[in-house]
Formats: sequence, structure tokens, C-alpha cells
Amino acid sequence: MNEALPDVPEVRVVGLPQLTSGFDLVERLDLAMHLKVHGPLDALGGEQLAQLAERINLRGRGGAGFPFHKKLRSVAESAIKRGVRPVVVVNGSEDEPACRKDTVLINRAPHLILDGALLCAEALGARTLVIGVTRESTQRSMEKALVERGLGNSRRSALRVWVQRNPVRMVTGAAASLIRSVDGGPAIPPGRKISASKSGVGGAPTLLSNAETFAQLAIAARIGPERYRNTGLYDEPGTVLLTVSGAVPRPMVIEVPTGVPLRYVLQLAGAPPQPQGVLTGGYHGKWIDAATLDEAIVSRDSLDAVGGSLGAGAILPISQNTCPLGESLRVAQWLAEESAGQCGPCYLGLPAAARGLEDIVNGGGPAALEALKQVAKNVKRRGACSHPDGSAMFLESTIKAFTDDLAAHVLGNGCGRPVEGVLPLYQGGRTPTGLPGGDPEDTGASRQKIHVDWTLCRGHGLCADILPEVFELGADGFPTVAQAQVPRYAEAKALRAVRRCPALALRLEEDTRGQAPARNLPVVSPQGRGRRALGR
Repeated sequence: MNEALPDVPEVRVVGLPQLTSGFDLVERLDLAMHLKVHGPLDALGGEQLAQLAERINLRGRGGAGFPFHKKLRSVAESAIKRGVRPVVVVNGSEDEPACRKDTVLINRAPHLILDGALLCAEALGARTLVIGVTRESTQRSMEKALVERGLGNSRRSALRVWVQRNPVRMVTGAAASLIRSVDGGPAIPPGRKISASKSGVGGAPTLLSNAETFAQLAIAARIGPERYRNTGLYDEPGTVLLTVSGAVPRPMVIEVPTGVPLRYVLQLAGAPPQPQGVLTGGYHGKWIDAATLDEAIVSRDSLDAVGGSLGAGAILPISQNTCPLGESLRVAQWLAEESAGQCGPCYLGLPAAARGLEDIVNGGGPAALEALKQVAKNVKRRGACSHPDGSAMFLESTIKAFTDDLAAHVLGNGCGRPVEGVLPLYQGGRTPTGLPGGDPEDTGASRQKIHVDWTLCRGHGLCADILPEVFELGADGFPTVAQAQVPRYAEAKALRAVRRCPALALRLEEDTRGQAPARNLPVVSPQGRGRRALGR
């Protein structure tokens, strides 16, 4: 198994549909059918739109859950203060193998997303609207929707609109990656954290949110806040889109009101009556165990309270017949492969963490468990984007949720269960792209490795100043890695670091095999020079 989900899986609904209205009539709502199903939409002023978003407690549906009204007001204030036109960006980059809700919306209800985005553009006085996608199907559907509305990228248009297609990669979905690609750069995070509300596309204040968020705004603008709040929970009203896969007969996207028990959603999808665990929020999410499942309802606060996460809306149960650590290991290895290769916590830390989990699965004992915990701790809050944080959260949740299975592997001969491969992944690893917006291979590893000679190193620290993508100093002032592959884009900086090292402790070598074995990329404990946190 472990294959990626189809772009448009089966769609179901609990209660009355909102986002999925009309899906029972046609496969795709063109503009005429969209207006028949949803009706016309009147423009709203900026403060009216912000108040609407605030009254329905609309939060971003891409994972972070930031209040939309705050983002909207921040962009407006920044644009007014600077006297520039803001930009609106729809993030439809849904590249996690277990998520398809935004892809379904773009393919089947593109005009609902455009309604919300155009409302915001009109309210903010924006003259640029960009829709970011990564799939051929979503590009085709959205470009068709723009033609149906008579929108385009002509300089003579009052509003310039176009679809920005980027490579299919986990890090492509980051807001900073999408903004960077719109500006003509590669679709990877820039390595510095800048609020898009203050400086986004072309340096202008940018309102960026995911596709479902804009669609929810369009629903609320039509039916009004009171009617919108009649569905779901009082403090989290409305519906959410969930992608359910894993140990189910077939994957599906389900529109469900907040407040519905998570167990009911799993039963609707045909999940096992007593799953061993449920991964909530996707591969940057958290596991909840079977004992906790009955307490969980579909809401951000409820899932947080029981140790789960709504995240990107992916729900993945696994049965009692598979090894949960083995299933998680496959995901951890995929997450490590999805690194943008820009910073040590991601480029070095995630492979080391995956190897740590592999050590545990293979009976590495308590030492392997402690090493994994240390690596996950070292990775968090130190990366150039949120990918290391989300991956570390997934790993920490894995060892917390499956204590019995963990004990069997750490203290015994393993759980004895096979790995069925029920968590979907892209078959064969990263998908080929060949798309505009940056080739991901340009940001991968080169054929060069850089080495630290510990007999010569004196802890001057110049290597970390010149080549922060590879070197980071530990508490003792010495580099935390002994050897590492050099990202292709950083080859010139690596050579500069070698030449400028006062102690002549660095050297570059050609890796004739194309990439070094995973075990040659240790993360070293900051407490001691040259000691590996994961070593064999």
C-alpha cells in the first residue's frame, strides 16, 4: 500500500452540506451552477468583512489556526501605513499524502474559493490575486474558473489574477515558500521568518490563507453570521472538511459540523471498531490512542485537549494488526526526505530522528529511546520553517501514544506484528515535478561533503557564520556535526568556509556515490564535542 490518495476521493457529508453543496448534482460546479446552488454574493467593506470573520471565529484551515480577522486587519493596517496596495494569495498547495480537502474544493467548487478571495481583494483594495497550486488537476480547474469569470493576468485589468503552480513537496505548502515562488524564486522557505501581513509578495502586505478558509468566508458572507453559527459548536461554529484514510476501505473527504464525535466519523468511513490509534492532523499532527478516542470530538480545542490536533484536517486510524512504530517509521523517513536542505535541524536532524526510531523498532533498547527524545528536542524551534517542528511533534506523539508497543520493542523482541503500510505516502518517494517555480533537486544535496577534523578544530566558529545551513555551534562553542553533505546552492559558501577556517580544520570531499549513507549524518550532543546523539 502506502500509495498517495487520488486527487478527488469520495466525498460524504454529515448533516446539511455547506462547502459541498451541489456535489450531489455535478462533478464540478461551473460558474452558472455555482450561482444556482449558492446564489449571488454582495461585496463587503474591509471592517465588515473583519467583523464577520470575528463573529464566526474563523481560523485558518491550513493547520496553524490563526484567527482570520486578525490577519485581515493586520494586512489592512500595514497597507494603509505604508501607502501600498496589498496582495491576496490563496494557498491551495496541499502536498501531504494524507490530505485532499483543499484539492477536492479546488477541483469541484473552485468558485466558492474565488468568492472568498475576491471579497478580500475588494475589501482591501488589492490589485493582485494569486492562487497557488501544485497539481495538474487543481491548476486546470482553477484556470478554467478564471476563464469562466473573465479574470486574467492582463496589465490592463483592474485586478490581475493568475495561478502559480509549484512542485509537489511538503515544504511547498509553507506560506513563505509560496510567496517566494510568486516572486520568482524557488518554492522553498527563505530561511528567515517574516510576517506576510507586513512583507509578502513583492514586499507588499499580503493576505495569505488556505483554500478552505476563503471558501468558509464565502459561505458566511452569503448566509450571515447568525445562520452560520447555527451549525456546529458555539465557540467553533460551522463545518470542517476532513480527509479520512489509513485503515479504511477507501479514502474519503467528509464535511462534518464541529462537535460531532470523532468515533462517529470513523464509523462512517468504515474504520476498525477498535483502532489501535488515530493520527489526527496529518503528518505534522499527533496520535491519540484507543482509550482517548471516545473523548474526542471534531473541534480544534477538543482535539488539543485530548492530545491530538485538528491541523490540516487529516484523520488516519490504524488497526490492531499492524505495528504502529513501523508505520510511523515510514512516515518519519518520508518527512526526512522532504527536507528543503537549508538548515541543520531539518537537513541533519530529521534523518537522525528517523534513524533513531528505526533503532527503537529494531530493538535498540532504552539508549535508542533516549537518543530519539534528545534529537526531537534539539530539532524543535530551530528550523528555517515549520517542517522540523511538525515532524518532531509527530515523533514525540508516536512514542507517547504507543507505550505498550514501545515497551515491546525497547525491552523485548518487538511486537511481532507486520507493517501493513496503511498510512498513505507517495509511491517511490518524492514525486517528479519538472514544473516552473523551481526544481526541488536544485535545493538538494550536492556531491560534496564537508568534514571537521577534531584534532585541529579550536572552536573559532567561523564555519557556523559562513555556512549556517550545515554548521551550528553547541554549548561548548564547537560545531555540532562532524561531517555532512553540502546543499547544492551552498557549495560556494562551503568552499569559502574551508579556506577561511583559521585552524585549517575543514575539508571538502567528493561523494562519488551521489549521497552519503544516512549513518554518516549524525547529530552531535551539544554537551560534548564529537559525541553522537545517534550512533552505531
